[in-house]
Amino acid sequence: MIKVAPSILSADYVNLQKDIEKVEKAGAPYLHIDVMDGTFVPSISYGPGFVKAIRPITNMVLDVHLMVEKPEHILPMFIDAGADIIGVQVEATQHIHRALQIIKNGGVKAEVVINPGTPVAMIEPVLHMVDQVLVMTVNPGFGGQKFLPETVDKIAQLNAIKEEKGYDFDIEVDGGVNDKTVVDCYKAGATVAVAGSYVFNAEDPAERIKALENATK
Repeated sequence: MIKVAPSILSADYVNLQKDIEKVEKAGAPYLHIDVMDGTFVPSISYGPGFVKAIRPITNMVLDVHLMVEKPEHILPMFIDAGADIIGVQVEATQHIHRALQIIKNGGVKAEVVINPGTPVAMIEPVLHMVDQVLVMTVNPGFGGQKFLPETVDKIAQLNAIKEEKGYDFDIEVDGGVNDKTVVDCYKAGATVAVAGSYVFNAEDPAERIKALENATK
């Protein structure tokens, strides 16, 4: 069964605590937090202060995805804010190894992220040091996009490397995830699914979380 990570990008910011409580009560183990800088992606979201404010109100794993240029410059702030997992885009830094080292040295789980147009080969040299790999199944920066089916091959490639090398990283997918698209991802080897609009735009977010879990049982 897949682990669900509701993305607060689609939550109600005015009633954010209530929305977080809803998905935590529904049993979602992760809370996905998208940080966007307006440069790496066109949108701008929130910074470390947001993570710091959320940390005391939930016991969920705070899964922070940095869609920012040169993330190594701001990593210490997100470590201090209380993130449990920090993901950095391989396309956003010339120093992916250093960035992952900073995260690990801060006592936080490290994640490397690849966009739909980036081959798995780009991250092979650092797979031995990560706790999670995030495969973007849409182009990053906006919620509500349609799932790109060609990205499933990347999940399968990562899963094959994982098995061959004896690695134990989670494989997370993000973008266009619903109870239909999650099935192929799970079969290919995905273990964590980010879901934003599918969960938070529903009348009953808990029902949607259960639908994702039931689809991958």
